Amino acid sequence: MENPTPIEPVRIALKKSESLDIDWSDGVKSHFELRFLRRMCPCAGCQGERDLLGRTLLPVVRITYDGPITAINAELVGNYALRMIWSDRHSTGIYSYTYLRELSKLK
Repeated sequence: MENPTPIEPVRIALKKSESLDIDWSDGVKSHFELRFLRRMCPCAGCQGERDLLGRTLLPVVRITYDGPITAINAELVGNYALRMIWSDRHSTGIYSYTYLRELSKLK
């Protein structure tokens, strides 16, 4: 049995004050407003760390930053993710390509 070809970005475009756009290898296009991506940061500090049973071990820290959210930069993490560096000085969230595809279904 062959492994299916992974779905990967073929183009990533960051508009630092607006959005992140991704064109995927299967033809799907994703558009993310930056405020949405910041709110959905996958790091343990923002979402809470969970144990194997899904229980939250750390309290969830909600965003209290009320200023405009902009992305200072986005960095590739290996061949599987992006790390966003935000204007509120947060930078620990690593957005895997799988996670970004799931987020695009929520919109």
